[in-house]
Amino acid sequence: MSITYLKKSQADFSQFATANADTEAVVTTMLQEMSAADGEKKALEYAEKLDNYKGNPLVTTKQIEEASAKISDQAKEDIHYAHVNVSRFAEAQKNALGECEVELTPGVFAGHVLRPIHSVGCYVPGGRYAHICSAIMTITTAKIAGVKKIVACSPPRGEEGIDPHILYTMNYCGADKILSMGGVQGVAAMTNGFFGITPVNMLVGPGNRFVAEAKRQLFGGVGIDQIAGPTEIAIIADKTADAEIVAVDLVGQAEHGLDSPAWLITDDRKLAEKVIQRVPQLIEELPQDARNAAETSWAEYGEVVLCDTREEMVQVSDEYAAEHLEIQAQELNWWLENLNNYGSLFLGEETTVAYGDKCSGTNHVLPTRGVAKYTGGLSVQKFIKVLSYQRLDKHATEYVGKATARLSRLEGMEAHARTADIRVKKYL
Repeated sequence: MSITYLKKSQADFSQFATANADTEAVVTTMLQEMSAADGEKKALEYAEKLDNYKGNPLVTTKQIEEASAKISDQAKEDIHYAHVNVSRFAEAQKNALGECEVELTPGVFAGHVLRPIHSVGCYVPGGRYAHICSAIMTITTAKIAGVKKIVACSPPRGEEGIDPHILYTMNYCGADKILSMGGVQGVAAMTNGFFGITPVNMLVGPGNRFVAEAKRQLFGGVGIDQIAGPTEIAIIADKTADAEIVAVDLVGQAEHGLDSPAWLITDDRKLAEKVIQRVPQLIEELPQDARNAAETSWAEYGEVVLCDTREEMVQVSDEYAAEHLEIQAQELNWWLENLNNYGSLFLGEETTVAYGDKCSGTNHVLPTRGVAKYTGGLSVQKFIKVLSYQRLDKHATEYVGKATARLSRLEGMEAHARTADIRVKKYL
């Protein structure tokens, strides 16, 4: 058995785990300034400086109506289609959850109830790309989960404000308040409750390195979905895979940015060599911005791994724990049963990462940088708290009370023990 890298990245993927010192310092300063008494004023100053926006950050009904008038009926139809699919999947996930109660020993009852988080802030990127579907993934899922207050924000594009497609989608999916403000200032505004909004209990959604670092620093005071890193794709392919489709799918994710890893794991050398040859050719055919990003991503972060067996392929894949994992191989159910670490799985040639990213129904806010080894992506479960409770009858006190008192004293916690003693004395 052997694992061979036909193309090996020189990058240290562990460096994705934390922000660099410059980013951390910038974000720390910005958050400190916006936590002061004049925080709202500072947020407006950053909006003008970074996004050239001087307008009211709180979006009005009139602005939403104007945005709706600017977009085509076909665009609206596609947004509605994606919204329906994401909603249905989120509903199915919610229905799979359940409350419970069990009698552990005579008279000792324990259970849990499900309660949605009260308020959530959804960040929707809108800089280099207009991430329309991020609005669907975050706002829709929170709405289905039962979140009472949903605030959304997105970077304005100069004085025009939020991209009209994003703004229409935010409103359509159910955002209660919308802020025309992005970056660290947008995250701070939702967290601190600027401009008349309710301070949020949780921040969700993808963003650039400054947004990710802001969420990291704010975590604890608010919850977060995850600290997102550069997007990733891994493809497991065997001799039955179409090399052209494999190459196209790798390039499809590499266009995201300069540091977006694309990994191929295969047991077929011939396929691997075809893909290595074809990817640069496909990148060359892209528009300039996408070409520049994909060239750097593939050159510096792309890897092609040749394995002897499918068990080795699983081993390599689980170590990567890729955000997106495509399977273009025989016996799809075998891979579903044996793979453990990934953000979202795409089984068979018929599906691709872009389907999940845009409209097929699963969520595209997913773990990166190996985080899939211990958590999944955004779902209704992220917005729902599992809250435990217990109740006892008096007769249960005889054992529970005495055992609690003894264990408390073993730990040196006399006051704890006495809370049990008083009940034993009263009830028995």
